Amino acid sequence: MADLKDQITELFDRRSELDPADADVRAVVDEAIGLLDRGEARVAEYGPDGEVIVHQWLKQAILLLFTLTRMETIELGPFEYADKIPLKTDYQAQGVRVVPGASARIGSFLDRGVVMMPSYVNIGARVGANTMVDTWATVGSCAQIGANVHLSGGVGIGGVLEPPQASPVMVGDDCLIGSRCIVADGARVGDGTVLGAGCVLTSSIPVIDAETGEEISRGVVPSWCVAVSATRPRTFAGGEFGLPCVLVIKRLAEGDRHDKSQLNDVLRSHGLAT
Repeated sequence: MADLKDQITELFDRRSELDPADADVRAVVDEAIGLLDRGEARVAEYGPDGEVIVHQWLKQAILLLFTLTRMETIELGPFEYADKIPLKTDYQAQGVRVVPGASARIGSFLDRGVVMMPSYVNIGARVGANTMVDTWATVGSCAQIGANVHLSGGVGIGGVLEPPQASPVMVGDDCLIGSRCIVADGARVGDGTVLGAGCVLTSSIPVIDAETGEEISRGVVPSWCVAVSATRPRTFAGGEFGLPCVLVIKRLAEGDRHDKSQLNDVLRSHGLAT
């Protein structure tokens, strides 16, 4: 794989000179995209110290694919598309359930047991085993979603391709991301975490501990907790306004599954719901 990485890096450095008809160049790019598509490589992962490691060359391969590929008409049953990137196929053999109206681009990876309601997964994204991508949820380019996650209806997981070194959204295993949440701009959600409906989490959004009032982080919700959308007062020349934040209202024992009734009780005690 190191040799392939070097080839992609060299091609990206001279991308303006590349001929889309060059079969050798296209074969190198397709090999890298195939690794992503089969889950044998991933755009980003956590390192031993918990830092996010971005494999920049795989993002470069995706950008090269866009550069080398021409627009074409794609027909699937009664549907017609005009795009550069084909859609994934052969879901049943991969152990993935895809409801009509759902689609995923090649170069994304859907692990076994994934269920896609009418929804969308973009190139470079990775969706872990047994995860539900619910109705009208979107998983943006290069986002990394863990196993046993529920992305509820209308969830927007942001994507990032450029700059290639930028960290994508990372969502851990065993998470529940509530309806209409937005997680974007390289934000991170730890394992086993519940985000209440309507949360907006980006890399600049403060995450605050409700028990202490202290800011835990910017854009990183810790593992095994329940967090909800909130505001914090800020004074400007025109008056006092509530700026968005994410509030951690409960800590969960590691490994606890999310019992829906108990979770709703926790949220209702704060006037909220999943």
